[in-house]
Amino acid sequence: MPVILIVEDDTFLSSTYRLKFTKVGFTVYIAMDGQEAINILQNVRPDVILLDLVMPVKDGFTVLSEVKANDQYKTIPVIVTSNLSQKEDIDKAKGLGAADFIIKSDVSLDDLVKKVQNLLAGKPG
Repeated sequence: MPVILIVEDDTFLSSTYRLKFTKVGFTVYIAMDGQEAINILQNVRPDVILLDLVMPVKDGFTVLSEVKANDQYKTIPVIVTSNLSQKEDIDKAKGLGAADFIIKSDVSLDDLVKKVQNLLAGKPG
């Protein structure tokens, strides 16, 4: 059973993600802010991380930097999910090591699940 860490401070969205990913067979962990995500990583080794950028305590760019700088976590693929859609934000996230950048308002939940499943299966898109 694949494990996913969802880092999302919007409670409705994180609950919706949890429901959907659980339904398709994932073990789901939720972090409501960036520091909580780092804390969870000390005890859990997810197969993939879904990471929001705009969050309290520690933003997604900081979390992404910390994950990719840590030898224990750096190979975990991180998919950034954000409503920030400026090219600079996308380039910054990819430059920090994000496997993909998804604009929340542009993708359905089913498509997001498919992207995660394809990433874990080593398939493009």
